[in-house]
Amino acid sequence: MLLVVTYSQAARTTLRNICRTHDEVVVRQLGRAALFDETELAAFLALRLREKHDEDVQIEQTQPFNEFAAVPDAVREAAAAYEDRESPATPYSKFASGTDHPSAAEMQRREL
Repeated sequence: MLLVVTYSQAARTTLRNICRTHDEVVVRQLGRAALFDETELAAFLALRLREKHDEDVQIEQTQPFNEFAAVPDAVREAAAAYEDRESPATPYSKFASGTDHPSAAEMQRREL
Protein backbone atom coordinates (compact mmCIF):
# COMPACT_ATOMS: atom_id res chain seq x y z
CA MET A 1 0.00 0.00 0.00
CA LEU A 2 0.97 3.62 -0.37
CA LEU A 3 0.86 5.86 2.69
CA VAL A 4 0.27 9.49 1.74
CA VAL A 5 0.82 12.05 4.51
CA THR A 6 0.11 15.75 4.10
CA TYR A 7 1.69 18.60 6.06
CA SER A 8 -0.33 21.67 5.03
CA GLN A 9 -3.95 22.67 4.95
CA ALA A 10 -3.89 23.01 1.17
CA ALA A 11 -2.41 19.54 0.73
CA ARG A 12 -4.96 18.07 3.14
CA THR A 13 -7.77 19.67 1.15
CA THR A 14 -6.44 18.20 -2.09
CA LEU A 15 -5.99 14.79 -0.45
CA ARG A 16 -9.56 14.92 0.85
CA ASN A 17 -10.81 15.77 -2.65
CA ILE A 18 -8.80 12.90 -4.15
CA CYS A 19 -10.24 10.51 -1.58
CA ARG A 20 -13.80 11.64 -2.36
CA THR A 21 -13.31 11.47 -6.12
CA HIS A 22 -11.29 8.23 -6.28
CA ASP A 23 -12.61 6.16 -3.39
CA GLU A 24 -11.78 3.00 -5.35
CA VAL A 25 -8.07 3.44 -4.52
CA VAL A 26 -8.53 4.53 -0.91
CA VAL A 27 -8.06 1.77 1.64
CA ARG A 28 -8.36 4.10 4.63
CA GLN A 29 -8.37 7.84 5.22
CA LEU A 30 -6.82 9.03 8.47
CA GLY A 31 -7.26 12.80 8.69
CA ARG A 32 -4.07 14.22 7.22
CA ALA A 33 -3.04 10.85 5.78
CA ALA A 34 -4.49 8.13 3.61
CA LEU A 35 -3.64 4.58 2.62
CA PHE A 36 -3.99 3.89 -1.09
CA ASP A 37 -4.11 0.57 -2.90
CA GLU A 38 -0.87 -0.30 -4.58
CA THR A 39 -2.05 0.42 -8.13
CA GLU A 40 -0.77 2.66 -10.88
CA LEU A 41 -3.79 4.92 -10.43
CA ALA A 42 -3.04 5.30 -6.73
CA ALA A 43 0.60 6.08 -7.51
CA PHE A 44 -0.48 8.60 -10.14
CA LEU A 45 -2.79 10.34 -7.66
CA ALA A 46 -0.14 10.38 -4.93
CA LEU A 47 2.54 11.72 -7.28
CA ARG A 48 0.16 14.33 -8.65
CA LEU A 49 -0.53 15.45 -5.09
CA ARG A 50 3.21 15.74 -4.40
CA GLU A 51 3.76 17.64 -7.67
CA LYS A 52 1.12 20.12 -6.60
CA HIS A 53 2.23 20.54 -2.97
CA ASP A 54 5.92 19.50 -3.10
CA GLU A 55 7.41 18.87 0.36
CA ASP A 56 4.01 19.16 2.04
CA VAL A 57 3.35 15.61 0.84
CA GLN A 58 5.20 12.48 1.93
CA ILE A 59 4.66 9.19 0.13
CA GLU A 60 5.77 5.90 1.66
CA GLN A 61 5.32 2.34 0.51
CA THR A 62 4.12 0.10 3.31
CA GLN A 63 4.39 -3.63 3.80
CA PRO A 64 1.95 -5.81 5.71
CA PHE A 65 3.18 -6.75 9.18
CA ASN A 66 3.65 -10.52 9.44
CA GLU A 67 4.04 -11.10 13.15
CA PHE A 68 4.95 -14.76 12.66
CA ALA A 69 7.89 -13.90 10.41
CA ALA A 70 9.07 -10.69 12.10
CA VAL A 71 8.49 -11.21 15.83
CA PRO A 72 10.16 -13.84 18.03
CA ASP A 73 7.85 -16.38 19.69
CA ALA A 74 8.79 -15.06 23.16
CA VAL A 75 7.48 -11.58 22.34
CA ARG A 76 4.22 -12.86 20.86
CA GLU A 77 3.71 -15.14 23.86
CA ALA A 78 4.49 -12.29 26.27
CA ALA A 79 1.94 -10.03 24.58
CA ALA A 80 -0.74 -12.72 24.76
CA ALA A 81 0.06 -13.57 28.38
CA TYR A 82 0.11 -9.91 29.41
CA GLU A 83 -3.29 -9.28 27.84
CA ASP A 84 -4.60 -12.36 29.67
CA ARG A 85 -3.25 -11.24 33.09
CA GLU A 86 -5.53 -11.39 36.13
CA SER A 87 -5.06 -7.78 37.21
CA PRO A 88 -5.34 -5.19 34.40
CA ALA A 89 -3.51 -2.61 36.54
CA THR A 90 -0.30 -4.68 36.73
CA PRO A 91 2.49 -2.92 34.84
CA TYR A 92 4.41 -5.05 32.35
CA SER A 93 7.69 -4.77 34.27
CA LYS A 94 6.08 -6.30 37.37
CA PHE A 95 4.23 -8.91 35.29
CA ALA A 96 7.38 -10.04 33.49
CA SER A 97 9.59 -10.07 36.59
CA GLY A 98 10.54 -13.63 37.56
CA THR A 99 9.10 -15.13 34.38
CA ASP A 100 10.55 -16.21 31.05
CA HIS A 101 8.94 -13.21 29.36
CA PRO A 102 11.40 -10.63 27.99
CA SER A 103 11.67 -7.35 29.85
CA ALA A 104 10.57 -4.12 28.19
CA ALA A 105 14.22 -2.98 28.24
CA GLU A 106 15.34 -6.12 26.37
CA MET A 107 12.64 -5.63 23.75
CA GLN A 108 13.55 -1.95 23.41
CA ARG A 109 17.17 -2.84 22.54
CA ARG A 110 16.32 -5.48 19.92
CA GLU A 111 15.32 -4.59 16.39
CA LEU A 112 12.85 -6.71 14.48
